[in-house]
Amino acid sequence: MAAFDQLGTPSWPALQLPLGLVGTLTGPLRSLTSPDRAPVGDGPAWNPGTHPPYHVGKAMAPVVLFRAAVALAGRFPALAGVDLSLEQGEVVVVVGPNGAGKTSLLRACAGLLPVTSGEASVLGVDLCADHTAVRRFVGLLGHAAPLYDELSAAENVRFAVRALGLPVKSADDALERLGLTGRLRTTPAGRLSAGQRRRVALAALVARRPALWLLDEPHAGLDAGSRALLGELIGEAVASGASVLLSSHEPHLSVPLADRVVSMGGGRVTGEEAGGRRVTLTAVPPSVPEEAPGHLGAFHVA
Repeated sequence: MAAFDQLGTPSWPALQLPLGLVGTLTGPLRSLTSPDRAPVGDGPAWNPGTHPPYHVGKAMAPVVLFRAAVALAGRFPALAGVDLSLEQGEVVVVVGPNGAGKTSLLRACAGLLPVTSGEASVLGVDLCADHTAVRRFVGLLGHAAPLYDELSAAENVRFAVRALGLPVKSADDALERLGLTGRLRTTPAGRLSAGQRRRVALAALVARRPALWLLDEPHAGLDAGSRALLGELIGEAVASGASVLLSSHEPHLSVPLADRVVSMGGGRVTGEEAGGRRVTLTAVPPSVPEEAPGHLGAFHVA
């Protein structure tokens, strides 16, 4: 994902994170990020495990349903007949080589890549009829952090939630949860490291509490502590009623988070197996004790 345009021309590139901003950006950008602006919306602040996603009413079974779905990138079939389902509260990891169609699948689910044939629905929205209608209800975290470099971490996250009419307190809670406090909170995004920018983008997604999380290589650029926190956030999101679809080239990090692991190749789903989601996810694996025969033990995120 490309970086945002300069201030004064609020243009979210490719409508990635946050999504659904078309038609919602009115007035000067600074008016949305000003600390003294009254919060917009009356929803509760996000409290993991207690409050559902803001758009949980859109979460239904199945959350994602693709049947022989085809999507074109120019004339190239980025998706060449995908069959996939995702249930509410489920975590599905998509693996495969570069060019397999993982990112294209996430972009199609986010309403960024039109589905041209087959069947495709996300959160009850028919993507073949109107692929843009789902954007407001999903959160996509791509490879690059789409931030305004001139704005601080706090201003970027507050802008993301205010642009969708959500309460600013959810932004403050998410910043705290991601450890973006003190100097990090007020530092312009352009001066942050790649890992810190990644955390700001993740905070924006967490603050929005989407019904469907779409994570493209979410562990990239994160240190061990942040990777462990990501596992906790995913667990809290699904406990609150959200669903998660993520792509990964790091199965040792992603498979322990997953209920199912889906393999892709050539724009198609080529296989599926059980994941290894467990209640406890920690940054450092403990020593492995003797286990009874057949006991799988606990999975950990390194």
